[in-house]
Amino acid sequence: MVATYHRAVSDTQEGGRRGGRAARQALRAAPLALDVRPVNPGMVGGRYKVLTDAEVLKVHLAALDVLENIGLADAIPSCLEVLLPKGCTLSSDGRLLFPRALIEDTLAMAARNFVLHAQDPQYDMEPWGKKVYFGTAGAAVYIVDPITGEYRESTSQDAYDIARLVDRMEHIHFYQRTVVPRDLPDPAEMDINTCYLSVSGTTKHVGTSWVHPDHLEASLKMLHHIAGGEDKWRARPFVSQSNCFVVPPLKFAADACRCLEVAVRGGMPVLLLSAGQAGATAPAALAGALVQEVAEVLAGLAYVNAIKPGHPAIFGLWPFVSDLRSGAMSGGSPEQAILSSACAQMAHFYDLTGGTSSGISDAKMPDAQAGAEKGYNHALVGNAGANLIYESAGMHGSLLGFSLEGVVLDNDIVGAVQRTIKGIDVNDETLSVDVIRAAVIGGPGHYLGSKQTLSLMQTEYIYPAVGDRLSPKEWNEVGRPKVIDRAIDKVRDVLATHYPDHIPEAIDQQIRAELPIRLDRDRMQLPVPSVAGSIAGS
Repeated sequence: MVATYHRAVSDTQEGGRRGGRAARQALRAAPLALDVRPVNPGMVGGRYKVLTDAEVLKVHLAALDVLENIGLADAIPSCLEVLLPKGCTLSSDGRLLFPRALIEDTLAMAARNFVLHAQDPQYDMEPWGKKVYFGTAGAAVYIVDPITGEYRESTSQDAYDIARLVDRMEHIHFYQRTVVPRDLPDPAEMDINTCYLSVSGTTKHVGTSWVHPDHLEASLKMLHHIAGGEDKWRARPFVSQSNCFVVPPLKFAADACRCLEVAVRGGMPVLLLSAGQAGATAPAALAGALVQEVAEVLAGLAYVNAIKPGHPAIFGLWPFVSDLRSGAMSGGSPEQAILSSACAQMAHFYDLTGGTSSGISDAKMPDAQAGAEKGYNHALVGNAGANLIYESAGMHGSLLGFSLEGVVLDNDIVGAVQRTIKGIDVNDETLSVDVIRAAVIGGPGHYLGSKQTLSLMQTEYIYPAVGDRLSPKEWNEVGRPKVIDRAIDKVRDVLATHYPDHIPEAIDQQIRAELPIRLDRDRMQLPVPSVAGSIAGS
């Protein structure tokens, strides 16, 4: 069988077929239109279901029980002002209780089918139904050296470089901040600069967070400048707020709630993020961890809709898993994969835009363990149909470390997983009866040079950008390159050549005059925009 295949390969390289390989290489090199690429943002998943319909309903009913009879502690006064008139009550020990009728009303009015905008409209996302998008996230405090494995503190330069790297990754569809700039100890400067560096580094949709409402107010003014005015910002908000409004188990986080209120009133989409850790801040039973997550995020959804009915809010079930031998987080575990997949099902049950995590490797650097953990997590969570999959690229050390080279490697993994989400197209043409007849009756006995093969090689098959598919002989001939070396080269190439300049210089100077932007323009290596890119022409 193997010999037959190699004879067929040899046949295609002889005589009139010698140009076949060159033709295939030319096809692979040519950029494809979006409508014929093998994968695209927003592939429809949902074929994998870890829970039955009956089990989903049980989780829902248990979450309603928790909200009605246990409730959440530490609601701030402004939270009470909007929720008590909606039917919430305070228990004797001060916990805010949510009646089932309020949750049902909230689900009826909650925003659905809302676009997550990007600065460049080609990157707009439609995260509803079972469409799947992959992006980054996290708050890593270290950058991983791809060769030595050493961890160093992350900086503002890293935050900017990661954004512009993601800007060039085909299969990473949005950018949520990934690292904490440890060179900015002041919380206000950290929040404002993180937002600035993110929107300067990519034109894809951005997510980030703030620790104080004043920091968010200042950032909103900056975003208004970039958008061309508050009205244009509200029409196309290209930044969403990642908001941990709850401290598991079942307590409101005061400052995060204040930031949530500013975001809602400021027209910014919010990711309602609950991140209980099974076995630590959530029940060890995965079903129980899911119940607590659902209850907490439903409470957040009621909060948002009490402030502004129908405001865009992402149903951010984001449970983590513990290694129960030590209590340490285990983001790369199979339990994490099935729990995040269940989160996708719960969002589908409510018909809400859902966000969850996948790809949080416990491996300390891009290696075999990282590839395995990211692969099976993404395969399950993506095929479960999670709308927005966060932390999908570059994350290592259970959220502590970030690898730029990992982003490049994970881009390949995500692309491959998207191909599994797409599945197999079965129709009269793809069943290929006529193609089979032509090959075996009077034909060459193989399909390597057939019209169908050549037409489908780019539209039906996906190829890794840095992954190695050379034969052992070819691999030896080119010096036995390691995939990490190819990733290092790719990072160097992007960072040496890709300098986003979508924010006009005059707008950038205005922002710098108003806010403490700490990364100098020369360190960002931004070219001076042409007259066509000035404010007047933008």
